[in-house]
Amino acid sequence: MKTILTWAVMASCGVAALLPMAAPASAQEWRRPHYDDPPPPPRRHHHHDNGAAIAGGLAAGVIGGLIGGAIVNNSEPRYIDPPPPPPPRCWFEDRRVPNAYDGGWHMESMRVCQ
Repeated sequence: MKTILTWAVMASCGVAALLPMAAPASAQEWRRPHYDDPPPPPRRHHHHDNGAAIAGGLAAGVIGGLIGGAIVNNSEPRYIDPPPPPPPRCWFEDRRVPNAYDGGWHMESMRVCQ
């Protein structure tokens, strides 16, 4: 769950950095142009360098996502598995066991563990 939340925050920062700025709303009264109106002034084209703003927003989003991910990742202690128990001490001993075929006894090497 924590990983999903971290990725969601990082993705929203990246998307927000890539979205363009919205133009301000105009609250002027609009009327249909009349034939007696003077011609409108020529439009001037302003060339702004928006590449720097986009790059700055993208860099801020990436850095913010890294910082947020580091904070989320280190906020809770991690669970560490306990070490496995030591293996049992075993050895082989020769033992007398009953023979199933003739009712006698014979020696077998058997594994004995503590």
